Amino acid sequence: MTENLPLGAHLVTPRGWYSHHGIYAGNGRVVHYSGFCSGFHRGPVQEVSLAEFECGQGFEIRLHADSRYSAAEIAARASSRLGENRYALFANNCEHFCQWCVTGCARCEQIDQLLSLPVAIARRAVRAVFSGLSTLVRLPSASL
Repeated sequence: MTENLPLGAHLVTPRGWYSHHGIYAGNGRVVHYSGFCSGFHRGPVQEVSLAEFECGQGFEIRLHADSRYSAAEIAARASSRLGENRYALFANNCEHFCQWCVTGCARCEQIDQLLSLPVAIARRAVRAVFSGLSTLVRLPSASL
């Protein structure tokens, strides 16, 4: 399987309630921000085997139409951060890391979706309140 994986591929593996991300570095190795992979302590950017990265959960390749770098450059960018230990769930997690490697912009769709939930819930609540008020408050019709 690893012989078919392209160098610099952005790999995604399921982890229950979230997805874990890494960059394929070749030779069956993946560079990833280990973060909370092995418990509740923060972990650094590290290189691990593909098997250790996917933990028996399988993986898929995330394709990027907006990739700014070649496959070799993506792998080199990932490796350039080995040992970095500044994991932050909302600002510098494994998906931020991979997006930065591929596009140059550290983004995390999972966090973006999570943070938009309160806004979406609030919008629905406001709509429900106002639609309820509009049915409760009826102006009497003027009779001539």
